[in-house]
Amino acid sequence: MGLLGILLGLGLLIWFAYRGWSVLLLAPLAALIAAFLSGEPLLANWTQTFMGSAASFVGQFFPLFLLGALFGKLMEDSGSVTAIAEFMTGTLGAQRAILAVVLAGAIVTYGGVSLFVALFVLAPMAEALFRAADIPRRLMPPAIALGTFTFTMMALPGTPAIQNAIPMPFFGTTPFAAPGLGIIASAIMLGFGLWWLSRAEAGARRAGEGFGASAASVNAALDDTVLRERATTAREFDPAEIAHGHLSAERPSIALAALPLALVIVVNLLMSFVILPRLDFAFLGEERWGGITFSAVSGVWSVAVALIVAILATLAINRRRLPKLRETMDAGANASVLPIFSVASLVGFGAVVAALPAFALVRDWVLSIGGGPLVSLAVATNILAALTGSASGGLTIALDALGSTYLQRAGELGIDPALLHRVAVMSAGTLDSLPHSGAVVTLLAVCGATPRQSYLDIVMVAIVGAILALVAVIAIGSVTGSF
Repeated sequence: MGLLGILLGLGLLIWFAYRGWSVLLLAPLAALIAAFLSGEPLLANWTQTFMGSAASFVGQFFPLFLLGALFGKLMEDSGSVTAIAEFMTGTLGAQRAILAVVLAGAIVTYGGVSLFVALFVLAPMAEALFRAADIPRRLMPPAIALGTFTFTMMALPGTPAIQNAIPMPFFGTTPFAAPGLGIIASAIMLGFGLWWLSRAEAGARRAGEGFGASAASVNAALDDTVLRERATTAREFDPAEIAHGHLSAERPSIALAALPLALVIVVNLLMSFVILPRLDFAFLGEERWGGITFSAVSGVWSVAVALIVAILATLAINRRRLPKLRETMDAGANASVLPIFSVASLVGFGAVVAALPAFALVRDWVLSIGGGPLVSLAVATNILAALTGSASGGLTIALDALGSTYLQRAGELGIDPALLHRVAVMSAGTLDSLPHSGAVVTLLAVCGATPRQSYLDIVMVAIVGAILALVAVIAIGSVTGSF
């Protein structure tokens, strides 16, 4: 009955979440169903296990959700994201429309701009560019996905994406874990994705397929409450806040627009390898600070400081372009709340399931997968990200349940924790792009496309390319180690 309870709870969570029910309600209910069928105490599992794990996730990562959403909203309302997108599309032109959209998305998301902010800015520009080039609308979603969902989220060294931050407290790593392997993985994902999209564009031209009819405005997606519920478990920005604040009609120069993005990467690098390692944090071992180690918090601190510096730079550069600063900052702060609690609820559900006696069967099966801890970690994280439709939720559930075991086994085999970090993040970012994923649903909505039209191409650039890169990283890392 215990295993049946886990499967039933998970099935109900997926079924109703896909239909737009709030995860804040579904996750504890699903957890209680699993606990009830396992004969476990309900209230204790809810208030102690579920809430304890959810609160721990919020305590660890809310600063990054808050700062990331605030930075993204400031970059949007100041016109900086639009300036960068316009520069890329203007420089490359309609002849290289797909490349322009991919690179514009990659630049802003690698620099720390939230995914949903990027989507709502890039979609109208991609539409104008694809219309001018007479490229089918159906290729807009995969082009945007390639630049925003894939290598900038999970592979490029130092990416400030929340998914890249989650393994750091578990493995004691930095945002730049396994940089060489990350660059190789990024090249594979970008190269394969561009090849596939180029092939799809050429096939459409041979078939005489043009851009097609106009679709509804991207702003229509902002009023869809079902879409909002599904989206907030997928990324760290509530799309409902896109419409709030005040978008500047004036654009900064490309140099000023890109400066905060560059600061995120540079400051993150300096904090990770130069500044924080030179300071004495022995006091963290005291009981008042939780008796933690410096390595458990250094990665989160590095990303947080980098985002703070970028926010201050954005404010200094664009103060004149942010006449309603309070509204913009309120919208950015509010945009972080529903996503953090939605993902924390998924984490709480995972904690209840992991504490049930029947979970031992699942754990033993996962750990018995051949190929060593890297393959086992990749399979477990992929499955959980696929089931939850959330890279961050699936990754945290996997590491909460099995992270210490993988770290111990990696130590016994001489595997660098940095390699575990990179494999875990990349695994979380592959099957999280299944049709029920909030990010995929939102992307299709803002592009005015349907799953029938665009999903195959999304699969190729966001799932197949990512799996190829993951296999390459595991294969190379198993031979050479982390680099």
